Amino acid sequence: MEILNSNGHHVTVAPTTGPGTAGAIAREHISRGADLVVVAGGDGTINETAEGMVFSQVPLGILPGGTANVLAMELKLGSRLERAAERLEECRPRRISMGRLTCGGADASRHFLLMAGIGVDAHIVYHVSLPLKARAGKFAYWVAGWSLLGRRLPRIRVDSDGQRHECSFALLSKVRNYGGDFEIAREVTLLQNRFEMVLFEGQSSTSYVKYLAGLALQRLKGMKGVKMLRTASATLSCDGDRRVFIQIDGEPAGYLPAEVSIVPDALTLLVPPEYGGA
Repeated sequence: MEILNSNGHHVTVAPTTGPGTAGAIAREHISRGADLVVVAGGDGTINETAEGMVFSQVPLGILPGGTANVLAMELKLGSRLERAAERLEECRPRRISMGRLTCGGADASRHFLLMAGIGVDAHIVYHVSLPLKARAGKFAYWVAGWSLLGRRLPRIRVDSDGQRHECSFALLSKVRNYGGDFEIAREVTLLQNRFEMVLFEGQSSTSYVKYLAGLALQRLKGMKGVKMLRTASATLSCDGDRRVFIQIDGEPAGYLPAEVSIVPDALTLLVPPEYGGA
């Protein structure tokens, strides 16, 4: 559907028709000459749209409409679509890097804007109850998370910058915000060409009660069992036949083994002028 906005510009409204369709819609409209793409949806829909715009010069603007809205919270646009729409005009285009994931269970590499989680949080993403998520939002993730208590967690090997680390949960993040409510990576922004990699050690799931408390109190840095590193790439693997899942931008993405790397100059994103010292 095409409409004429108050500035006399043609605006095309193109609803998605299901999972995995947003990227193709973005590519199609860019090929027709679109000079701006604005996506309204959750982080998963935004991820799909960005995948369809990688290496394009056309700016991407976002309007939050999902469960956590991590990107909108990261940019301080808030969780209300109307408020974010009011702020779009003051946002400025900035070229940013994206992450790229190549892993088991995926036919091709995939890009992401926010983060890749390997282990605990990806297990939760894969096992969250979709009917409960539709009714109760973020609470569904807490239910899936508490179901891990008492379980032995698989050991993950992480090779990065010539060093090997072991953990049960690895997060490679380009943003400070996590889940819309917390901050895990504290020293990274979308404007940097690196990840903040946070590794949580320990095969006992009860360790994560302590980690969760540290997260809530903003005391993860320096906590025993937590490593915070900066890197542009990592290779991850595990032993045994137990499948270790991966999520990117809050969506299921495959399983180990995997490679995660930075792709510089990948996307033009509209960001508020104050973000990251922009």
